[in-house]
Amino acid sequence: MSILFALGLTVFAGLATGVGSALAFFAKRTNYRFLSVATGFSAGVMLYVSFVEILHKGAVALTAAYGEVLGNWVNVASFFGGIAVIALIDNLIPSAENPHEMHSKAEIEPLHDRSKAAPDFQAIADHPETAPPGAHDHRVAHDKLLRMGLFTALAIGIHNFPEGLATFLAALQDPGLGVAIAVAIALHNIPEGISVAVPIYYATGDRRKAFLYSLLSGLAEPVGAVVAYFLLRFFLGGADGAIPPQVLGILFAGVAGIMVYISLDELLPTSRAFGRNHDSILGLVAGMIMMALSLLLMQ
Repeated sequence: MSILFALGLTVFAGLATGVGSALAFFAKRTNYRFLSVATGFSAGVMLYVSFVEILHKGAVALTAAYGEVLGNWVNVASFFGGIAVIALIDNLIPSAENPHEMHSKAEIEPLHDRSKAAPDFQAIADHPETAPPGAHDHRVAHDKLLRMGLFTALAIGIHNFPEGLATFLAALQDPGLGVAIAVAIALHNIPEGISVAVPIYYATGDRRKAFLYSLLSGLAEPVGAVVAYFLLRFFLGGADGAIPPQVLGILFAGVAGIMVYISLDELLPTSRAFGRNHDSILGLVAGMIMMALSLLLMQ
């Protein structure tokens, strides 16, 4: 039953990409203030829960397994290892296909408003230094559409894998914590759904296909989480199939690092770009307060 609950939360968080793509294609206008507050809120939840709860869970498991000194060293190394892994993934994937890259307002508006002209991608490619923040070169030749589609799907799967694993493992260990992380990831996936839809739309010119692919991209989270969980049980599980606590500790610390990186590198810049005045910091503080209250009430 606990596995089904964890899987349900992961599916809920993953399919929030569909909400983002629906906003991009079917809303009369994009509510950028909502995106700003929502992404700031998600960053606040992720940062607070990473430092206060997830990293602490990793430390408890690792110090119990390796002792106070070595356990804390392994915990810190795993945290920065998670940051290094997600940073490497981000640097290996071109920004135009990267779902963690912000897209400019000029790129998003033509998705739902046919009267808006697409940005001049040729000019962006020729003079990237003068391009608006978040603008990318989306020129794609027809013979490269399949390659781009596959590459984009791979990029989405790689990026969503640690997020799905974080939700799934947290829900298995602590259902209340799993709910909080699922909400944070779902809010984060709303603008990510837009970011997934943008390159696919400009590659294919098909709104329905871009919406469908963006919606289905969220399935990478539950699928990746379940596959990873059973691989861990098969290769590292004990006689009863349970994952050793020290392995869970390393995973928790690594996931905390990944969530901190995503918050600082993706969510906060996106929140500030889409918001006005103090929208970003208000969302951030509200997310921290909500996470703090939920942890206190669940004690």
